Amino acid sequence: MNLRPCRVEISTRALADNYRFLSNLAGSAAEVLAMVKADAYGHSLALCAPAAVRAGARWLGVTSVEEALQARSLCPDARVLVMTGCFPGEGAAALRHNLTPVAWDQWQLDELEGAARSAGLGAGSVAVHLEIDSGMSRQGVAPEDLGPILARFGAETPLRLEGVLTHLYAADESDGLTDHAQLARLDEALARIAAAGLKPNWLSAGASATLLSGGLAQVADIAAKRGMKAMIRPGLALYGVAPQFVPDEPAAVTEARKGLKPVLSWKAQVASVRSVPVGAAVGYNGTFVATEPMRLALLPVGYADGLDRRLGNRSSLLVRGQRAPLVGRVSMDLAVIDVTEIDGVEPGDEVVILGAQGAETITADEHAGATGTIPWEVFTRIGARVPRLPL
Repeated sequence: MNLRPCRVEISTRALADNYRFLSNLAGSAAEVLAMVKADAYGHSLALCAPAAVRAGARWLGVTSVEEALQARSLCPDARVLVMTGCFPGEGAAALRHNLTPVAWDQWQLDELEGAARSAGLGAGSVAVHLEIDSGMSRQGVAPEDLGPILARFGAETPLRLEGVLTHLYAADESDGLTDHAQLARLDEALARIAAAGLKPNWLSAGASATLLSGGLAQVADIAAKRGMKAMIRPGLALYGVAPQFVPDEPAAVTEARKGLKPVLSWKAQVASVRSVPVGAAVGYNGTFVATEPMRLALLPVGYADGLDRRLGNRSSLLVRGQRAPLVGRVSMDLAVIDVTEIDGVEPGDEVVILGAQGAETITADEHAGATGTIPWEVFTRIGARVPRLPL
């Protein structure tokens, strides 16, 4: 059966090239974990996780045990870091499938230790990465509250403190002041961990913005001081997009953008074309009214597919290599573009929603700017009913 003509195309070659590019940027300073959470940022875990591993990724980052089990089935030899840890009842599955959970609370350690003892696992057999709250107030343990948590990693427990991580919440702020303060808090936590006699192997801090801007150097210095190996967790850049920096973009980021390749293209086809007279209302509530005779093309894509409803009357798509304005409200399953000035548009013509056609390109940043959001959301809200197809 033919599919509805609305699809996402994924270039696994571009993703592999991006991973290698990011690894070269990191050099010997850090291990590069490929962040493939949220179905690889909407790009398809099934396509992207194996591509990252083929490109050299030894670590994959996911949100949950549920995601991790899928990643494990796709990549049996990769280390899989579960960023939000185990929820009650998930510890046994995490251990059985050799997942590496993040933890920061006592109940999480209870879950893992209980599952390990039930499985008869010996001392130090369960690797755990401990998250430090260095200022984001989201998840993690504060440095001053570490004592009871560190006591859980005694000589007789099956738990082993393999890594320490934190989230840098303002790495896209070019002055670096927030990063500096957070890393100082992280170093305070590492001092307490060392004083407790614990020697974790990995220090993980920073994502795409940290790596592209050169901020990895500070993380690597802290890791080296503590006898640890640094790890960096790029996500957005892995998919070919550099974060936007404020107030100014560092020169290193501007240069790095040149080395990134877009991984995702989102396409549809013209379903029908009609001519309308002056005064014709287009779409729900008539938010667009023709001021001249117009030719309109109907597209089989709508907000149920992830095409933001707010794009109507304020953005364009590509057809025949030219920009065609979206007119009227985007509806659940359909959208309309103005092709009055584009000769020869007919049913079956390819329309690019995200990606390049001819000399024109529409980016996730452009969609995000038109709707007041960020490119991460643009990618991840592309609906599950839109098939992801490899190029």
